[in-house]
Amino acid sequence: MRSIANCFCLSKAKNPPGFEEHTILASETTFNVNEVEALYILFEQLSSSIVDDGRIHKEEFLLALFNCSSKKNILAERLFELFDLKRNGVIEFGEFVRSLSIFHPDAPEADKIAFAFRLYDLRQTGYIEREELKEMVLATLSESDLSLSDDDVEAIVDKTLQEADLNGDGKIDLEEWKKMVAKYPSLIKNMTLPYLREITLAFPSFVMETEVPDSELVC
Repeated sequence: MRSIANCFCLSKAKNPPGFEEHTILASETTFNVNEVEALYILFEQLSSSIVDDGRIHKEEFLLALFNCSSKKNILAERLFELFDLKRNGVIEFGEFVRSLSIFHPDAPEADKIAFAFRLYDLRQTGYIEREELKEMVLATLSESDLSLSDDDVEAIVDKTLQEADLNGDGKIDLEEWKKMVAKYPSLIKNMTLPYLREITLAFPSFVMETEVPDSELVC
């Protein structure tokens, strides 16, 4: 997610398909109106990087996540699925804002924990199973450009599962995941993007030119 910060650019004056009013999105998310309008600028850039149709396609999403590289990552693809709330293969503006809201520093921790669990539940079974845990470890290593032997990876998976699987059923359920996060808060560190709190600083002129009435601005 950190690479998305590098893809900000100037906007175009055109409402994309599935556009939602900024004031409504601000009332339903952690963002204020100014931040939603700044996100609209980012959305326009991302949604036109490959297919200029006002929606973010998977290829555009992965391009943003990997800082314009061609590297693939199973967690990134799963993240796209979670952002695609309508499950129609693209991310519309409202989906973009609502999903990013979870990564805001001020978003409730419970929302971050639940979202991370869904992210790692790759097969959407309601559990993080051993093979999913292994894929998560491998994806994390790949993201960090690290490499471990197969034996070391298996050891990490076994140790993690042994500690997190409190009822011994060979998988991690949501309650077990919550307890694991309480013990190791760093597990959801990637669920917070600090720059989202200062997103409007990237567009100082934008804040001065907003068309939203002062009475509707949230500071």
